[in-house]
Amino acid sequence: MYPMVGGTASEIAAGVEAAVSDGRLAPGTLLPPVREAAAQAGVSAGTAAAAYRLLRERGVVETAGRRGTRVRQRPATTFRDEIRIEVPPGVRDLSTGNPDPALLPPLHDALAAAARAHERRPAMYGTGDDAELLALAGARLRADGVPEGPLAITSGTLDGVERVLTAHLRPGDPIAVEDPGWTALLDLVTVLGLRPVPMRLDDEGPLPDELDRALRAGARAVVITARAQNPTGAAVTAARAAELRELLAAHPEVLLVEDDHGSGFVDLPLHPLAGVTSRWVLTRSTAKSLGPDLRLALVTGDPVTLGRLRGRQRLSAGWVSLLLQRAVAHLWRTGAVDTAAVAASYARRRDGLVEALAEHGIRAYGRSGINVWVPVADETTAITRLLPRGWACAPGARNRIGTPPALRVTISSLRPEEIASFGADLAAALRPTRNGRYG
Repeated sequence: MYPMVGGTASEIAAGVEAAVSDGRLAPGTLLPPVREAAAQAGVSAGTAAAAYRLLRERGVVETAGRRGTRVRQRPATTFRDEIRIEVPPGVRDLSTGNPDPALLPPLHDALAAAARAHERRPAMYGTGDDAELLALAGARLRADGVPEGPLAITSGTLDGVERVLTAHLRPGDPIAVEDPGWTALLDLVTVLGLRPVPMRLDDEGPLPDELDRALRAGARAVVITARAQNPTGAAVTAARAAELRELLAAHPEVLLVEDDHGSGFVDLPLHPLAGVTSRWVLTRSTAKSLGPDLRLALVTGDPVTLGRLRGRQRLSAGWVSLLLQRAVAHLWRTGAVDTAAVAASYARRRDGLVEALAEHGIRAYGRSGINVWVPVADETTAITRLLPRGWACAPGARNRIGTPPALRVTISSLRPEEIASFGADLAAALRPTRNGRYG
């Protein structure tokens, strides 16, 4: 077992965390019992227990009763985004998750308009959110059937979700998440020391039985993607939304977090779950529709939750740049993005790839958004066999908790005329060899 060193709880915890980060302590390693750890470090049992508590709160270790304290299988210091491949020169990279730059609106006029507004009314300390942007966001949300509630502006979806989860949950609390799901969210859950309860999903969103199981298991929060689910492209239908609302209504104390980052580049209607529990938020990022570097998301929710979010925001970042807010307001006001045209462009590539793979007998998923999820027998072998053919895809391990292996293909940079050849190359990479073994 790893020898404990340090004179304080913070020093002991820092030593263990450093050992995990540099590989001296592997995932699953059993740490000594509290009293033994205290004896090794020459401190009291209370100090050793406090060190273990710090490690649990930081998402480095987990305690399982009589089985002791072990390094987590995916410690908070090991991010899922590190599960990547090196893309050699000349290989087309379909792994990034980025939108198509050609479908993003030009920012010159919007930034110039924001600069002119800044000259008239400069943003200073104590600046609030842009009134025009809030009005535009509120009108859009109401048109989509989202319950009326207070609004906040955050630096992207993850910024808002982190503040909400931190305000409502504590380390060790169970949280229901989609599996496979958004890499950044799964990392955030680990960093916050929360316990993920995975929910499998199909093209219509989380399966009702899976949500029911998670709620019965005591999940204190549920995170659901409304449209363009990353990585599968699932979009919650009206029928599925009704089933999920009924289950959530029986647990009104649960925090519901809805991610609607698909707004602005997906033409499927929103079927919100918001308002069925007493504590809820719905976030809308502008990253995929207007550009990731705008770093802006609109958040609405119940008054208590939004009040906590704003309070934490004031104590840290303070506010999101008013220049960015005014630029987004200008883009929305002038109709800079033709959502139907953008959605149709992505759909042609996404649907085309799904159909091309189906012709080779391969089932793939991608109902909406910019990704296609392709189940495979072995991710490493599939990726390795694709590279010589000139393509790079993302390993599904970045997105999975317990679901089977798969590849995530981002179709944003895939040109329509390339779909057939890429589908054939991917099918060849997935074809068993003559000896009957995959790869």
